[in-house]
Amino acid sequence: MRNFPTRIALVVVTLLLAAQLVPVERTNPPATVEILAPSEVHAVLRRSCYDCHSNRTRWPWYARVAPASWFVTRHVRRGRSNLNLTEWPFLDGQAQQFFLGEMRKQISERTMPLDSYLLLHWGARLSDAERSLLLDWIDEEIGLLSDF
Repeated sequence: MRNFPTRIALVVVTLLLAAQLVPVERTNPPATVEILAPSEVHAVLRRSCYDCHSNRTRWPWYARVAPASWFVTRHVRRGRSNLNLTEWPFLDGQAQQFFLGEMRKQISERTMPLDSYLLLHWGARLSDAERSLLLDWIDEEIGLLSDF
């Protein structure tokens, strides 16, 4: 019976080592354009949004270690597919208005950045001032797009 915990530990270690053999794609497609915003807004977007919502993802060390790598790459893939700020200029005005509205809603409700992301990326937290800055900019952009 004393060998049972040792066997379990050996199985767990073997599975973790085998998991490292599963390939995970961590790529950043070329980012030739990106969202136009004032420098202070752009700095907040880069710090708090770009890792999941752009082609300029900064891949942390744990994105190379399974099973965390599976979670991180899936998270980035989903984030990019929902909104990619480095492909923003390719969106038409109607799509931009829609995404600005979604950004406004999620920033106001404090659902973005995700809590799971903020656990390891404390620097991505939005202060009240940064939240206000983004919301004011979003309102201004929506107003400009509504004029057309």
